[in-house]
Amino acid sequence: MPETDEILVKPASHAVGAEVDGVDLSAGLSPSALNTLRKAFAAHGVLFFRNQSLTPEQHIEFAESWGTIVVNRFFTPVNDYPQVAEVRKESHQSINVGGGWHTDHSYDEEPALGSILCAKELPASGGDTLFAGMSAAYEALSPGLKETLSGLRARHSSRHVFGEEADMPDDIRDRLRNAKEATQDSVHPVVITHPLSGRKALYVNPGFTVGFDGWTVEESRPLLEYLYQHASSEAFTFRFHWEPGSVAFWDNRATWHYALNDYPGQRRLMHRITLDGEALSA
Repeated sequence: MPETDEILVKPASHAVGAEVDGVDLSAGLSPSALNTLRKAFAAHGVLFFRNQSLTPEQHIEFAESWGTIVVNRFFTPVNDYPQVAEVRKESHQSINVGGGWHTDHSYDEEPALGSILCAKELPASGGDTLFAGMSAAYEALSPGLKETLSGLRARHSSRHVFGEEADMPDDIRDRLRNAKEATQDSVHPVVITHPLSGRKALYVNPGFTVGFDGWTVEESRPLLEYLYQHASSEAFTFRFHWEPGSVAFWDNRATWHYALNDYPGQRRLMHRITLDGEALSA
């Protein structure tokens, strides 16, 4: 992508993600700069920014330049900033939040547009995040499987992840809240037309998809597992290494992510804002 307003966008991989240089997110964005970032976001699914220093107020201002913030019902918020969720793992805790492939808020009827994650405290080593590109994964499927998937819809739920009956160890349950509000169920096309890029993308994920609409869980499992294995293969993924001041802004309709839990005995603290989205179409 050409340089605009001294902003340089460099693809991180052929399937997903781009590094963005030449922008200070704390200073506000000109219309031209925001337009450049919108195009990059649609093209790459995740934007990675280095050497940023965002206060909660600046984090919120950047998010609101893209859309309306949706307050996550289950994450503990940052003190005095309900729009900003803490994603935290203390040194004595063994389980992290987000330690498996998923996409945020797919259980909502209007799934989240994206999430903006800022590094606040990082372990000395480990704690990277994996990303997977769902358009590239879809495009690599056979014509026959694409045809099969084109007529399917899938059920998504928050109950088994955040609900009162979720199989959740105490050391992670203490970091979450409002289990009684985990009643969200939704149905979305298995293949969506992305609202920004216009590309087709897989819209199922291991974290929140529970089965195909009209199929039993048992009937759904083999095909879903095949899609999960396919989409998480090396060809469609990128590993992002966090540094102090790093910010990642991903599109929840176009990507999955996976927070690696490979830093035992160390603390990791991130601040996350999620943006409201829209109903998805095939």
